[in-house]
Amino acid sequence: MRILVSNDDGVWAPGIRVLAERLSRDHETYVCAPDRERSATGHALTLHKPLRVEEVELDSKIRGSWLTNGTPSDCVKFAVGCLLTDNPPDLVVSGINSHPNLGGEILYSGTVSAAMEGIFLDIPSIAVSLGAGVHRHYDVAAEFISRLINNITIPHSGRLFLNVNVPNVPAASVAGVQVTKLGVRAYKDYFEKRVDPRGKTYYWLAGEVIEEGEEEGTDAWCMSRNIISITPIKFDMTDTKKLEELRELEQLDVLKNLAD
Repeated sequence: MRILVSNDDGVWAPGIRVLAERLSRDHETYVCAPDRERSATGHALTLHKPLRVEEVELDSKIRGSWLTNGTPSDCVKFAVGCLLTDNPPDLVVSGINSHPNLGGEILYSGTVSAAMEGIFLDIPSIAVSLGAGVHRHYDVAAEFISRLINNITIPHSGRLFLNVNVPNVPAASVAGVQVTKLGVRAYKDYFEKRVDPRGKTYYWLAGEVIEEGEEEGTDAWCMSRNIISITPIKFDMTDTKKLEELRELEQLDVLKNLAD
């Protein structure tokens, strides 16, 4: 299998290097990732400045590695459209992110957006993130992803990808695997007001995650219990039930002719 690996932590981050090295043992693996951390960039694309690309050396078993000055979405789009055009990848894997991507966080996540770019291009895709903690068990997450892709066909019909979150614990402490739905992952956000050395005021976004209240069977609930979470995500966010309700509203008739 030909696999393209990307991330939002940057090409030199330990998570992507552990993941790419593990996948390259069994598969033809390529890497295209940002030249620096691009967390929380969402699905941004570089449109108003040049996209620069440089080949780099990672593990010797990796077939090709590149960095760009762009976003995670840029990396996947460019790799498929320019670097691997003769033989497009069979799978895109984004990660291993240095922190989890749960609930509503996926709307901001560059890691998730790289996987979403893969399904925009009709390529099966996985986003993988590691839980919080001091000692980083990237090897556990990499091994799980390797076993996942070696044992199941990654679904992508209906433009669907998998968002995987792995607890940051040794393999023996992982309490299981569940297919989950998105949780809430709410934060108490605040802007900290500061003053720079020149006396100018600036603000720093900070906050704390609200751990309580997550529903059983969600990604956040599982991660808090050291359970690996696999959440199928599709980019069509249409609420089909509400769609039909709105279509039945008689009040919409008055909006149909703005000339009246």
